[in-house]
Amino acid sequence: MEPQTADRTKSPSTPGPLASFVRFVVCGGGIGVLSSFAVPLVAMTMPWAVANAVITVASTLLCTELHALFTFGTGRRPGWRRHLQSSGSAAAAYSVTCVAMILLHTVQSSPALLTEQAVYLSASALAGIGRFLVLRLFVFTGTHTSRRPSGTMVALPRPTLPRTAVSTAC
Repeated sequence: MEPQTADRTKSPSTPGPLASFVRFVVCGGGIGVLSSFAVPLVAMTMPWAVANAVITVASTLLCTELHALFTFGTGRRPGWRRHLQSSGSAAAAYSVTCVAMILLHTVQSSPALLTEQAVYLSASALAGIGRFLVLRLFVFTGTHTSRRPSGTMVALPRPTLPRTAVSTAC
């Protein structure tokens, strides 16, 4: 029998930070690759920008489901709140890559393709790390898994003074 040294607040299926990060990269990267193939296929039936938007929304929803169930091991599907928070972090990551590319083209009017790729991939990696941290620390922390009904009263403990403070004050 192995000694119990694990944190008791985590469920047995909750992966640690490194395992979560690997799962995040695999899920997000896998869905990203699939999306890159899906956009041109969908674009055969509609304008490219619309196809890209549709696939982006669908892939973000799918990734959020995978992150909740697999990456961060919450044991339950995400609600609309987590979907919105995840979408917000995806939008922020998208903004980071756009700003990086705008800055590159401001500094160099005609950068080489290799330079563009290096800047884009670096910005994407940094944005991905930031998104992972936001999702792990704020969105899928487990603190939003149980909700009290609205209007429920919560009893707070009464403040007490230490006995020494009471006896010296009299």
